[in-house]
Amino acid sequence: MPGGDLMRIVFMGTPQFAVPSLRSLVDGGWEIKAVVTQPDRPRGRGHRVSFSPIKEAALEAGLMVLQPDKVSEESFIEFLRELEPDAIVVVAFGQLIPPAILELPRYGCINVHASLLPRYRGASPIQQAIIDGCTVTGVTTMLLDEGWDTGDILLQKQVAIEPHDTAGTLEIKLAEEGAKLLCETLRRLAIGDLEPTPQDESQATYAYRLKKAVGEISWWAGARQVVNLIRGVNPWPGAYTYHRGQMLKVWEAAALDREGDGAEPGTILGVGEDGIIVACGAGSVSLQIVQPPNRPRMGGLDYANGYRVEPGEILGGAPSDA
Repeated sequence: MPGGDLMRIVFMGTPQFAVPSLRSLVDGGWEIKAVVTQPDRPRGRGHRVSFSPIKEAALEAGLMVLQPDKVSEESFIEFLRELEPDAIVVVAFGQLIPPAILELPRYGCINVHASLLPRYRGASPIQQAIIDGCTVTGVTTMLLDEGWDTGDILLQKQVAIEPHDTAGTLEIKLAEEGAKLLCETLRRLAIGDLEPTPQDESQATYAYRLKKAVGEISWWAGARQVVNLIRGVNPWPGAYTYHRGQMLKVWEAAALDREGDGAEPGTILGVGEDGIIVACGAGSVSLQIVQPPNRPRMGGLDYANGYRVEPGEILGGAPSDA
């Protein structure tokens, strides 16, 4: 149900995850007074200044774009007051929203978060759910408060994590489901058919922002844990190990029933049809897609043949220039 005559909305977001939510509001006929996103910044290897995905989507839709350095600036807050939004929608914006803005809209500041809160509050809920081996996650709409992801829950939707999902593929699914849930949330708030529910603090967990070092594979972990890590940090920061002192990125792997036969974890047991078989703390894995330095991704079998990988070699350890 379009909400153009029900709510005036200001949208805050920055990355690709937020784009489906913005587009769903545009397609649904909601009155979007402005779109707020982070300032343009250098991106990529060439450090060229580029627009955020949300800015590109907003300009494409003909919407007003605002890019304050800090949303806590009084001049920006005053401009928001002049827009008189009924609701402010916040989806992966990247700045903490100050009390002066939280208190401004009639229906509050409504956030779309990529987990079933209170589980996985924080910056990396999608990656952490996969790393932890979850088979179900979801999206939550909530009312923002002064904490990080601590506000009252409005609606939730479960989403299955399929065995071959990576953080990248799961993000796409959650972004689409989050967009649908956002529209339902706004519609029900507008007609007075939605009661916020406080989060159960005893169930809260956190998914802190990932650092590149998280992607280093510990071969002492079980095979399934190794595979979950590889899936969870794909595409960023990416899983890696070391072979002959050089970093070897690992993009896809499969857990095997084969045990390591007493070999030290990280030992190459052989080469199978799908890739390089490596012993883990429990079980073994087949490295199916890998990437050596300054080379494109390749199949594990191609890497094994090209680099003459031998059984008994051990992956891991320090890089050669350490």
